Amino acid sequence: MKLKLRNPGLEDRIPSHAQLEKMEEVEAGDRPQWDNKAQYMLTCVGFPYLCQSHGGGAFIIPFLILLVLEGVPLLYLEFAIGQRLRKGSVGVWRSISPYLTGVGIASMMVSFLVALYYNTIISWVMWYFFNSFQDPLPWSQCPVNDNRTGLESECALSSSVDYFWYRTTLNSSVSIEESGGLQWWLVLCLGCAWTVLYTCCLRGIESTGKAVYITSTLPYVVLTIFLIRGLTLKGSVSGIKFLFTPDVSF
Repeated sequence: MKLKLRNPGLEDRIPSHAQLEKMEEVEAGDRPQWDNKAQYMLTCVGFPYLCQSHGGGAFIIPFLILLVLEGVPLLYLEFAIGQRLRKGSVGVWRSISPYLTGVGIASMMVSFLVALYYNTIISWVMWYFFNSFQDPLPWSQCPVNDNRTGLESECALSSSVDYFWYRTTLNSSVSIEESGGLQWWLVLCLGCAWTVLYTCCLRGIESTGKAVYITSTLPYVVLTIFLIRGLTLKGSVSGIKFLFTPDVSF
C-alpha cells in the first residue's frame, strides 16, 4: 500500500522538464557562474571550532554521526531541490507545499542570525588587527594604575590579555544588570565588517568566488602556522592527547 499525501496544485508549482530546459536556455547568458570548481569547493569548506571543548573526541564522535545521518543528506537535498526549481529557500519550500513556507522562512532567519554572530567575530578580529600594528602590543603588558605606583590590580590578578579583552575591547559592565553603552571602536569595526560582506556579495558569486580564495584558504594557512608553533611548545603532546581523548563525564 502506497501512502500519498494530498498536495493540490503541486504540478503547477513545480516546473516540468521542458520548462526547465527553456529556462536554462533563456537564463544561461545572464546567470552568474563560478569561474571554476575550486571556487565552489572553497565556498563549501567549513571547519568546526569546538573541538577543544570537553576533549576533542567527545565533540568529533557526535559531529561525525550527525554529519553522515543529517548534514550530508540535507546538503544534497538542498542542492538538488535548489538546482531543480532555481529558487531560494523560501520559494523552494513554498513550491513543495504552501504549508512548508515556514521552513524556508526559518532557514532564512537562521542564516541571518548566523551572519550577525560571525560578523561580530569579524569586527573583533578587525579591532585586534588594527591594534597589532603597535609596538609593544597593547595586550602584551598590564597598564599602570592611576597613582603610577604599580600595575592595575585587576590586570595583575588576571593577565594582560584578559584585561585588554574585557576592559579595553569590550569595556564590560560590572554586572549583567547593567547593559553599558555602545563602544564606538567596535561599532566602527562592525560597520567595516558589514561593508566587506556587502562588497563581496554585491555581484553574487562572481565576486564571492574571488573572495573565497582568501577567506577560505587564509584560515587554514594561519591554523597550520599555529599548529607548527604549538607543536614546538612544551606540553604539546599532552594537548594533542586531550584534544582527541573523549571526556564524557558530567
